[in-house]
Formats: sequence, structure tokens, C-alpha cells
Amino acid sequence: MSKKGSREERELVHMLWSANCAAMRAPASGGATKKPLPDIIAGNGEIYLAIEVKSTSKDRIYINSDKIEALCEFADIFGAKPYVGIKFIRKKWRFLDPNILMKTRQNNYKLDEDLAFEKGLDFEELLKKSKQVKF
Repeated sequence: MSKKGSREERELVHMLWSANCAAMRAPASGGATKKPLPDIIAGNGEIYLAIEVKSTSKDRIYINSDKIEALCEFADIFGAKPYVGIKFIRKKWRFLDPNILMKTRQNNYKLDEDLAFEKGLDFEELLKKSKQVKF
């Protein structure tokens, strides 16, 4: 993983701990193992999260379908809710259920800024501390 991606993962883990949610980076995520592992695992006794972290300086990002399938497989086995956490540079974090991501012709996924901010959750919503109405 790039240094930028690792930095974003560490930032999110710190945010989760600051919000009284135990969290860790999965050291073998990103293809180092054949097992389906997300980038971050977190929980607080009430909610359990499996998060695939992405960051970009552009207004969209493409995600390989294998990453999303592995995220969902892990979350299902672990009993966690899967999310793609996206950090658009100089913007706030957004968290999306993999089921609302757009599929490409190549069967991968596209996540753009419009979708992230229209349908994604902010950090407080992710932790069920607030709720916004999504259209």
C-alpha cells in the first residue's frame, strides 16, 4: 500500500479510538494473504465494522471487485457491517455500504464524490451517533 493510504488508515484508526471504538489496521490486508481481510476492523460492543479504506486527490476512484468481495466475505463471517471508507483529499471522510457502489463494465466498482456525499455516511453516522436523511 502507498504511504498515503497507510497514513489515511492510521488517521481513521485514531478517529475511531477517540470515539471510544476499539480499532486496528489489519496488517495482512492488501493481498499479503489469501484470506479476505479489510483494511480496518473496529467495534465498541454495539457495532462492528469492517472497512476498506480508499483515498484520492481526484473526484472518483475505481476499486477492484476482488477487494469488495473480500470485504463483504470477511464482514459476513465476522459479524461486522462492511463499509468502504473514502477520504477525498481536503474533504471529510465518507462511508458507503458496498451495495450502493456503481459497477463498471469491467465488473469493478466506481466511487465518485457525488455518490459519496449524497449517499455515504459521515463519521458520526457511521458510529450511530447522528443520522441524516438521504435521498
